[in-house]
Parts: sequence; structure tokens; C-alpha cells
Amino acid sequence: MTTGLRVVVTGATGNLGTSVIEALDEDPRIGSITGVARRAPEWSTPKLHMETLDLTQAAEAELDRVLTGADVVIHLAWAFQPTRDPVTTWRVNVLGAIRVFEAVARCEVPALLYSSSVGAYSPGPKDRTVDEHWPTHGWPSAAYTREKSYLERFLDAFGRSNPQTRIVRIRPAFVFKREAASEQRRIFAGPLLPTGLIRPGLVPVVPDIPGLRVQAVHSADVGEAFRLATLNPVRGPFNIAAEPVVDAALLAELLGARTVPVPRWAVRPALAAAWQLRAVPASAELFDAVVRLPLMDTMRAKTDLAWTPRYTAADAIGEFLTGLREQSGMATPRLRSRRPGGRLGELASGVGGET
Repeated sequence: MTTGLRVVVTGATGNLGTSVIEALDEDPRIGSITGVARRAPEWSTPKLHMETLDLTQAAEAELDRVLTGADVVIHLAWAFQPTRDPVTTWRVNVLGAIRVFEAVARCEVPALLYSSSVGAYSPGPKDRTVDEHWPTHGWPSAAYTREKSYLERFLDAFGRSNPQTRIVRIRPAFVFKREAASEQRRIFAGPLLPTGLIRPGLVPVVPDIPGLRVQAVHSADVGEAFRLATLNPVRGPFNIAAEPVVDAALLAELLGARTVPVPRWAVRPALAAAWQLRAVPASAELFDAVVRLPLMDTMRAKTDLAWTPRYTAADAIGEFLTGLREQSGMATPRLRSRRPGGRLGELASGVGGET
């Protein structure tokens, strides 16, 4: 007979989902894990049972069947593509999440954990950190930040209407691991990036763009944060990031390159042109958001969750760069190293137009 907590994880086959499930699976207090994804993976863990479900189309009865009896629901499901169709990403990311939240209330699940993002935050400082009270209005012209911000507002109202539900919002920085590198290359850089050349000695310079200072964290450390939030009676938001801050100097050190100052005004038009030419999948509006992101203070996670990252930000970026060169992946539909048609298939789909 299975004992311990029953946890449902949506978005089970992605960068975060696989790490969250691995962290949960190793804890003896977790009895079973139900993973939810649109397509079944070949990858699995001992406690994992997969449910193939499209959260935007499944009937309420089907959602309720999966969530009924759960002790905790962890909502990670998110789609970055098609970046050229914000109506579709809104339907998948925002309306899909709301359907899960409402099912949590109907099924009286005691706890809801949601993966928000540093992208939910309003523009903020780069010379100091901000805590979880910083406004979460995002950057309105970028779909990703707009969608994350909207769900923050929805959860504000949802929490007031459902005070019996323990709601936790994990807000990670940029999340990396070696096995997710191929997916992230497809999402953010596109098929024209010569990944085999991204190695020390072959990249001569790294552009030093004003404002381009961000935080990173290893996917396994985010998985650990979700495990701790699952098992401890905490509520509210938690910033999750590792040291040091990622800037041009750190990237240059990892690549054995030197930095070259490049003004922001010269970068944005080039990105916008590449976007219009369907050479890259990420829009200039996303760049606008990234250069305005605040740096996050993680003291609450360290004190209330007893969370400490095992990997530095440099470790996480280093794994990502290795994964790019090796074209690393996992045996899940989201993280596989190569998709049908390869890079030519990405070009044929419109670079950023893929569903």
C-alpha cells in the first residue's frame, strides 16, 4: 500500500518538471507522483505515473479525475512557442493555468505550488537586490512577462477566494541544466546558432551590453525548492537564484573571451530585424524585458525554506554551454536533443512559429 504524499506535477516533461520530479522521487515522504503532459515521455522515475492530458482542452471531469485525492498540485506547464502567436501562448499558459487552479479549488487540494518567474517582476535595479514585495507587473510588451504577471494577479484573487488552499509561488531566475540546452537553443536562439563553436578559445568576444545583468540557477536547485515547499507549511512567494550575477565578464571568463562594449541601441534593431526575417525565435520585446529585470534577493528562501543552492550560477551556465556543444537532451518530447526534421524543420516551421 502506498503511503506518503500524493503530488501532481503539470508540465512534467520539461526543464523544471523533470528536475522537480527527480527531487520529489528521492524523498521518502512522497508516496506517489502523477505527472501531467501532452505527450508521454520515455523517461520515468520509480514513483512517477504519467497522465497524457492537454490542460487547455481536457474536460473538467478529466482534470478532476487526475487531481482528486492529491495532497499537492505543482503547476509548471508552460509553452514558449509559438512566440509569433501570442494568442496561442495566452491560451496555453494563462487560460490553461487558470483551469488547473480552478480544478484545485473544486477538488479541494490542500496546496497549490506554482512556478512564476523573475519575469513577473516590474523593471528594477541592477545594482542591488529586491525581495518578494517588489511589484509584479512584468514588462507589458513581452508575451512571457505579460502572461506571468497576469497569473500573479489571478492568484492574488484566487487566494482571497480560497483561503483554505496553501498557495506558494516559486519565482526562479533563468533556469539551466545540461539536458535542457537543446530545447533552450530552439526556444531562444533558433536553428542558425553554431553550437559546436561555442567553446573556450573559439568565441573571441562577448558583447557587454548595458543593463544585461541577470541571475541564473540550476534546474536541480529549483527542483529542491519545490520539494521543500511541498513538505513545509509555507505560503507566498519565494525568489530562487544563485550567485554570482551573470554578466558579460562571467560569460567571457567561461568562454576564454574578452568583453567588448556594445550599446543597447545597436542591439535592439538587429534583434528586431532578425525577428522579422525569421532568423531568431525570440523577439526584441523579450530583450527589452530582460535588460529591465531586477536582481532578486533570496533570503526568504534561505530562511523559511532552508534552501541553499548546490550549484553556482557559473556552474549552471557552464552546464548549459556544455549541453549546447554536445547537443544534450533527455528522453522526453520537450527535452529531446533533436526534433523531427532537425534544424531544417525548425526553419520550415517559421522559427518561433512552431506549436
